[in-house]
Amino acid sequence: MTLYEILKTLHILSATVLFGTGLGTAWFFWQAHCTGDAATIAATARAVVRADWLFTTPAVILQPLSGAWLIHTVGYSPAEPWLLWTYALYVLTGACWLPVVWLQTRMRDLAAASDGALPLLYHRYARIWFALGWPAFAAVIVIFGLMVARP
Repeated sequence: MTLYEILKTLHILSATVLFGTGLGTAWFFWQAHCTGDAATIAATARAVVRADWLFTTPAVILQPLSGAWLIHTVGYSPAEPWLLWTYALYVLTGACWLPVVWLQTRMRDLAAASDGALPLLYHRYARIWFALGWPAFAAVIVIFGLMVARP
């Protein structure tokens, strides 16, 4: 494999981990939330928060690094319009993801401290968490499209 092929493979793998881990953890956390059971929510949230730190965070770091390296290696101008859209959507995704990680941590703590009935603050955080997920996932899907089409 050439350096370019290794780099492109790492970029694709980290994008896959970023999207897949995000979708998977969101699904399991939502399913736990729907049970209304504080113990289930707390246990699932512990795993979700851990997965974000172990898998999503390294992928978040590797994506722009490998992307910049690919741009340089291939010879694209970093100011190509499709790349500018990609950067903006990536920032949007991060602007949604950072509060989501914070919210998941708070929701985990609130559920763990609950004696069975989840506090109102937990439900407020859950609504915000849910709302932030949609633009983040939509942005990543558009980024995938931009990476494939390179319009």
